[in-house]
Order: sequence, then C-alpha cells, then structure tokens
Amino acid sequence: MSDPRATLLAMFGVIDLPTYLAGLVLIILLPGPNSLYVLSVAARRGVRAGYTAAAGVWCGDTVLMTLSAAGVASLLQANAVLFGIVKYAGAGYLTWLAIGMLRAAWGMWRTRGERTAGAEVSAPAEERPFRRAFVVSLFNPKAILFFVAFFVQFVDPGYAYPALSFVVLGALAQLASVLYLSALIFGGTRLAAAFRSRRRLSAGATSAAGALFLGFAVKLSLASS
Repeated sequence: MSDPRATLLAMFGVIDLPTYLAGLVLIILLPGPNSLYVLSVAARRGVRAGYTAAAGVWCGDTVLMTLSAAGVASLLQANAVLFGIVKYAGAGYLTWLAIGMLRAAWGMWRTRGERTAGAEVSAPAEERPFRRAFVVSLFNPKAILFFVAFFVQFVDPGYAYPALSFVVLGALAQLASVLYLSALIFGGTRLAAAFRSRRRLSAGATSAAGALFLGFAVKLSLASS
C-alpha cells in the first residue's frame, strides 16, 4: 500500500521522498556557521534573540533556494571570477565575526574575577542577530550549488513545472530547519545561567565559537566551484 503523502508529493514532481527526508535530516544536523551562531545568540541573549537570528537563517536560505531555482547556481559554476568574489566575501565576513568573538572572549577573560549579580554575558549593543545570520547564510556560494545538486535528485525529470518541485522540497527543508534551530535555541538558553555567572566558562565557549568560525572561513576560502 502506497504512502498517501508520497503520492501527494508525486503530484508536484517530487520523487523518492523517504530518501530525501533521510538525507535532509543528516544535512540539517551537520554543524555549520549558521546553527552555531544561532546557538551562541540564544545562549547569550535568550529565546527571543535566538529566534531573531534563526529568522535570518531562514530568510537567507530562502533567498539561496530561490536563486538556485532561478539558475544562479549554473552561473556561479560557470563563472570562476563571480564564484571567487562571493566566496571570499563570505570568508571575510566569517573572519570578521570570528575576530569579534575572540575579542569579546578576551574581554571576558580579563574581567573574569568580577561578579555582577544578574549581569548578562551578551554581545555588544550594536549586534544585529537577524542581519548577521542573514549575511552568513547569503554569502555561501557552495550552498547555492548544494541546493541544486541535492534537490535535483528528487525532481521528476518529466514533470512540467520543476520550479514547483523546488518549492515543495525547499518548504520541507525549511520545516526541518525550524525544528532543529528551535531545539538549539531552547538548549542554548539552558546554558545562559551558567554563562551569566561564570565568566571563565563564557570566555572559553566564546573562544571556541570564534575558532570554529575561523575554521569555517578557511574552509569556504578553499572551496572550489
């Protein structure tokens, strides 16, 4: 007996749904700069700020999926100069974020002996979680290529409206992202109390996040089309 959900999605040109969902779960669970940033914001500033950052991720991913469906992925793949510009811009932005985190960690370490009741270990006042998460998502040319390479495997080549198939696959990907980032946000807020009272712990966690962001920047700068 066939799965009615799979039958329904087949009407939109989506094939092999179980394999797509299994691959999607594995991909969503892989750590990346977006999920790490959302976790960091939630741990430092709470649920509301965490969801603000997550909204930036979702909007950025939506833009990338739209560009992928519109054929920008093919343009990036064919134009090495354009790919390089986007790639190094993204790597530079990740490096800038990493330096900011490391500087904040150093400041926490220098004031580790100070205890302020109820004080939050938070980012500078000028931090804009939505904007930062959005830009981190957007300046990732490999993500555009990935969306095409992954999605196209589950689109019926005989379907008359492949763009609609991309929309369905993208909606499922965003739903998985909402569930995963929500888990990170609520998990991160449980760390907030410890971060508020222990500056050494905060400094260590922020240093680790900064080092990981530097790693993501290096990885992106070495990526090829």
